[in-house]
Amino acid sequence: MKAPERQRRIEALLGQHEFADLATLARELQASESTVRRDLDQLAAKGVLKRTHGGAMTVEHKTEELNFLVRDTRQADEKDLIGRAAAALVQDGMAVIVDGGTTTYHVAKHLGGKRIQVVTNSLPAANLFINSSSVETIVTGGFIYPRLGVLLGPVAEECLSTVHADIAIMSCGGVTPEGFTNSNNLIVAVQLKMMAVASRVVLCIDHTKFGRRALSPFAPLEKVHTVITDKATSRSQIAMLQKHGVEVIVAKG
Repeated sequence: MKAPERQRRIEALLGQHEFADLATLARELQASESTVRRDLDQLAAKGVLKRTHGGAMTVEHKTEELNFLVRDTRQADEKDLIGRAAAALVQDGMAVIVDGGTTTYHVAKHLGGKRIQVVTNSLPAANLFINSSSVETIVTGGFIYPRLGVLLGPVAEECLSTVHADIAIMSCGGVTPEGFTNSNNLIVAVQLKMMAVASRVVLCIDHTKFGRRALSPFAPLEKVHTVITDKATSRSQIAMLQKHGVEVIVAKG
């Protein structure tokens, strides 16, 4: 593949996912990291993208895709039912990790009355507990991901490596028979830390994520203990998860 075609592919990938790291781009383009690095430098010089540590991101963010409040309105009813079902798994005295997705934000909304510890990399979720006398909240460090209020990077990962949780409640960008995926490797790196320090891993996934593959894989199906979804998810998709030993909870009104 010649440089102009590679660079068009890079622009297209960043247009879909707003950030990508070198390893992911090299894999998608079937090129070496050094070749991709040169392409990124050339595109950055033209003002097409912004270079970051280990990758690149779009200069013009897709407001609708990146704005937390806008994303939170999508499948809002389903997300709230999923959030209520996930919160029901949490008992007083537990330590709970909540990631930065909009679906897990709905989980956090239903945790307020419990006497628990919450570890989160989500500023919107942490904000829900500011006035809570029962929830002890630990916020990871890290850099703030644009417009989503999610903390990512090495500082967030290091913070997570120092804790243990009874349950990690997370979201994802897509699920297929090959496994769970998310929009970029920065998010995935933090989620892998969350999974490593939790006794139970729960993914909250509305029906629109099934059959969809996001850019960065982070776990095969069997690495997740429980998936909570909504009633619009097909029986075949539920069976796919159960075949790999995943408990499936269908949230209903």
